[in-house]
Amino acid sequence: MNVLVIGSGGREHALVWKLAQSPRVERIYCTPGNPGIAGLAPPFPAESGDFSGLIREARRHEIALTVVGPEGPLAAGIVDAFREAGLLIFGPTRRAAELEWSKAFAKDFMMRHAIPGASSRTFHPGGGDEARSYVASCPLPLVIKADGLAAGKGVIVCQSRDEALRALAEISDPSSFGSAGSTVVVEEFMEGEEASVFAVTDGARFVTLAPAQDHKRALDGDRGKNTGGMGAYAPAPCVTPSLLRGIEESIIAPTLRGMAEEGRPYTGCLYVGLMLTAQGPKVVEYNCRFGDPETQVVLPLYEGDLAELLAASASGDLRAPATPVVAAGSAVCVVLASGGYPGAYETGKTITLPGADETPRGVMLFHAGTGSGPGGSLVTAGGRVIGVTAVRREGAMAETITAAYDAVGRIWFEGMHFRRDIGARAAAKPYST
Repeated sequence: MNVLVIGSGGREHALVWKLAQSPRVERIYCTPGNPGIAGLAPPFPAESGDFSGLIREARRHEIALTVVGPEGPLAAGIVDAFREAGLLIFGPTRRAAELEWSKAFAKDFMMRHAIPGASSRTFHPGGGDEARSYVASCPLPLVIKADGLAAGKGVIVCQSRDEALRALAEISDPSSFGSAGSTVVVEEFMEGEEASVFAVTDGARFVTLAPAQDHKRALDGDRGKNTGGMGAYAPAPCVTPSLLRGIEESIIAPTLRGMAEEGRPYTGCLYVGLMLTAQGPKVVEYNCRFGDPETQVVLPLYEGDLAELLAASASGDLRAPATPVVAAGSAVCVVLASGGYPGAYETGKTITLPGADETPRGVMLFHAGTGSGPGGSLVTAGGRVIGVTAVRREGAMAETITAAYDAVGRIWFEGMHFRRDIGARAAAKPYST
């Protein structure tokens, strides 16, 4: 089959890399792609936001399956458009994707279906005074969230009243998050370890992949501002097999049932961000697609045929695999970011990479924000530039971490910064039953 991948980041590079390993895949295209993806998937002659153009070119190139990476096209209804055209596409419809593009909807949905999460209140446009009054009376710390899509940055953890009031003002300011911040969700702060679980589903049946743990804060020790993700590792030792089964039963299955009951059957990848509290796992957020950078560590540990899995999900005929889908071992991804990220940063910085024969075995360099510079050079073109992923099929997590950072040491660009503690929490914790 010919496959089209929509997107341009590290997640999409990982998807293309894994899809290319399928014996069912003849050719892969990607739009808009990036220089790292281009070696595996040539650019596609249609923009990711031009649905009619994508459909036209998908037919011309005999695309059998389209895989959507980022949330933007899903929230805009790309799945609806492709289905109406009779084309197979992996992902949820616009109405199903509302689990991500509206945190207010997600919170109300969870309450309706008794899915565990943080207690919260939602404030709609014009409710600023009420929101400030509520914040003034709540126990600290608090979490303030923009309702809409904000590239993973619309969440602020507030330790003081003043900080919470500033967060309300920042999120509500159109210059910060635009319409995404016009509605604000105020949540209780949950304590525990965070984890990410991906469920690939056809709307009823589902397959869960290796549980992962993301590192959202910009600086070591979980300090600094929230980012789109500075690194990840899998499997997360805090999510034991028995706990994962409980998450499937108490969160994933009820979510899929609830969406079907409400006339929003959910297909594609359901990303569940979790807090493992003393009272049990609770939902922090839903995403309607594979996470970034978790995809870069989850897919290398998937033993099955990804093209076959995603096509089965998209066609509504997913069968549980007969063999375990998660390979032994571990994977660690360290994100190399532009100086200043997640704030203002410069682009166009020349990137020095190791040659193919200098890249350590078991290490993949997933391009995220890269572009082409003068004379065919590779330059920075985004906040998160490259995800350095190391995979080890045996041995301790600490060895995988060492391999990832050894590869990081072979890369350089002006202003490059990265966290030095990715996976440290898990290094001494074996993955147990």
